[in-house]
Amino acid sequence: MATFGVVVFPGSNCDHDAYHAMKHVMNSDVKFLWHKDTDLSGIDFLIVPGGFSYGDYLRSGAIARFSPIMQEVVKFAEKGGPVMGICNGFQILLEAGLIPGAMMHNEKLKFVCKDVFIRTESTDSIFTNGLKKGQVLDIPVSHGEGNYFIDDNGLKSLQDNDQVLFRYCDVNGDLTKEANFNGSIDHIAGICNEGRNVLGMMPHPERAMEKLLGSEDGKPIFESILNSLSVA
Repeated sequence: MATFGVVVFPGSNCDHDAYHAMKHVMNSDVKFLWHKDTDLSGIDFLIVPGGFSYGDYLRSGAIARFSPIMQEVVKFAEKGGPVMGICNGFQILLEAGLIPGAMMHNEKLKFVCKDVFIRTESTDSIFTNGLKKGQVLDIPVSHGEGNYFIDDNGLKSLQDNDQVLFRYCDVNGDLTKEANFNGSIDHIAGICNEGRNVLGMMPHPERAMEKLLGSEDGKPIFESILNSLSVA
């Protein structure tokens, strides 16, 4: 059975959500990893969770990127180890250079916490191989700096390499201006690296795992991951 590691920084507040999702919903082995840890032995999959690491001082994810554990996360990813960054975790992975681009404040400069729709753009990844291209998921967001930006050349590279895994859409899967609530370039909600083993996404699939909480649409993402790990 694969073992998941959930990284915990001072200010993380979605670490227990990720732990609960994997331990109690997906019935997987899960371990918390403190930001000062440097031993990732026995970990098969890393989750860098959401929250406000170091209070989001300076810039979201900018300080956490220099935590001791992040040196090991980078090494893990560069060796092909699978890593998933959610919300603040996405921001940290951007700061660490594991995925391209940057985050800006939401277009309307307001913190947004609500359910949104995202469209599956590619099934060619360990995170999405159990989904259907075009499949719309109902997933919550909770962020103030989720406005993804990359320059024209970077965007073309993402598009050419099929690295955009999720885009903000409406309930019908249309990429409307209203659906792109934070102003992200090209409606981008989630991308992977060129090696396709690192995912960064702003929506919180770990908060959409049970009908009791309003949606189970996050489960197919984690089912894809588990299936990929079992095959590997």
